[in-house]
Amino acid sequence: MNTEHVTALVTGANRGLGRRFAEELVGRGAKVYAAARNPETIDVPGVIPIQLDITDPESIRRAAAEAGDVNVLVNNAGVSTRATLLDGSLDDIRLEMETHYFGTLQVTRAFVPVIERNLAEADGGAILNVLSVLSWTHPPTSGAYAAAKAAGWALTDAVRTELAPKGIHVAALHVGYMDTDMVTYVPADQKTDPGVVAKLALDGLFAGEPEILGDELTRTVRAGLSSPPR
Repeated sequence: MNTEHVTALVTGANRGLGRRFAEELVGRGAKVYAAARNPETIDVPGVIPIQLDITDPESIRRAAAEAGDVNVLVNNAGVSTRATLLDGSLDDIRLEMETHYFGTLQVTRAFVPVIERNLAEADGGAILNVLSVLSWTHPPTSGAYAAAKAAGWALTDAVRTELAPKGIHVAALHVGYMDTDMVTYVPADQKTDPGVVAKLALDGLFAGEPEILGDELTRTVRAGLSSPPR
């Protein structure tokens, strides 16, 4: 894709990795809608703030109508409750699935028709789903999160196959801990710079890669799986 003709929407763009995605896309010459539940918290220069709660169908509908020129979607918004599956709150477990699976799916379903209308603008369209190394390894201390991200991996693979004939490329970013406020409890030497990850992910997305592995831990875990991405 010609990134100078990209119009992107990034969910969860007010902080962390989402903010870095928005900054990187602006730096590459793209038009960027920076989405968040509270758009007044977005302060990235050069973006268009937009209200979007990915667990609210009406909010999603409004965003798709407002951002009608999008040809690239970055499904980044997420949550981490650290709920375990046997003892954790069922409300927290449902929130993880509602966000990482159903939320991502609902946003994708809303924006696929938008991307289809705008394919010619950038010689194609693309969707990037932010997943995790925990899509593949499932520690009980993060059972709800891992289960939701594993479901997101399956979603991404299925949607990639479904959208390929339409000329819409779908990629997954898998990564471990990043230096964001979601994991302040993790030692700094175990976290990756989210700015580096955003650049790596967008390079892979626009090169047509089906999976982007954001750090050494993720590459090691992925190498232990039996089947490569298609």
